[in-house]
Amino acid sequence: MTIKVEMFYDFLQQCRESKIGNFQQVIVPASTKFTTDGQQQFSPLAEDTTFNLDTYRTIDPLKMLYYYFRERVYPENGKTPKRLIVGAKACDIAAMRVLDKAMDNDDFVDPNYKLWRENTTIVSADCTEICPTCHCTLVGGKPFVTEGFDLNLSRINGNYVMTTGSKKGKELLELIGKNAEIKESDPGDIEKQRKEIVTQLERQNKSYARSGVYEKYRSVDMDSWNDNSKACIGCGACTNICPTCYCLILNDETKGQQFTKVRSYDSCQLSGYARVAGGGTPRPKMYQRFRNRYLCKFDYMKSNFNMIGCTGCGRCTEACAAKIDFREVVHNVDATVANK
Repeated sequence: MTIKVEMFYDFLQQCRESKIGNFQQVIVPASTKFTTDGQQQFSPLAEDTTFNLDTYRTIDPLKMLYYYFRERVYPENGKTPKRLIVGAKACDIAAMRVLDKAMDNDDFVDPNYKLWRENTTIVSADCTEICPTCHCTLVGGKPFVTEGFDLNLSRINGNYVMTTGSKKGKELLELIGKNAEIKESDPGDIEKQRKEIVTQLERQNKSYARSGVYEKYRSVDMDSWNDNSKACIGCGACTNICPTCYCLILNDETKGQQFTKVRSYDSCQLSGYARVAGGGTPRPKMYQRFRNRYLCKFDYMKSNFNMIGCTGCGRCTEACAAKIDFREVVHNVDATVANK
């Protein structure tokens, strides 16, 4: 099905103003005081919000809307608003599949995450541009969704081609049809447009080619990891902005008779990570913690979830205070494996 872009934007405003579909919050990629040069971040839709559902991914990961930087876990909140998140990109949708396996499985269910997940519908959108650090094609991804989405938008000129991927997506499409004019879809040049973006990504990342034999990264000698980590200052920015990192620290913030537990993000790059009461730590050196992060993405997560933990969003490279390019490190490590 297709809908004119301006009509879809009007529909989102109707959801915000009239609570169509009982959505209490509509979140879109928007320009804010924290963004520059065409960047966007997820923000609640307002009457005067400047937003773009196309282009490339936001500066903040979708994870931050499900797994908050700081959140009370006990007493449980119990209620979450019904939300419509629009404009998420394929790299973030892939990351949510990793988090789903970590946070809602047969052995463990994070109640807050589960509530946010159940009460949220996600509208993804094809990437129509790339940023300098995007590299989803290096990790087997694409700049458009193939699974794990509710409803997807593919922009062709002044129209969106809408594709459903779940029950929530079908319900949303039906809701759109009741409140806006939609037509039978003509795929048009979707495949051609998608191939052009893939070609741009492959061209941009040609110098960072890798074998993808990630299971051998554990055997790379420590000198190589030490060389690659020399610029790292252990600030943790990379893990905080990563869409698949979920390590946490749990704090007791009990006051009086009110027992309270609050969780917040932790990072394997921090010197205090995994430190025990006696002061001992399994990774006292920076290069050891640096190595752990890459092994976590390409080895541990693959072992645990049958998915690697990097979706190629490139946010860690953007956030790095030391200007370490994630792609370059993986390329270097991969070359060390190949030369063995």
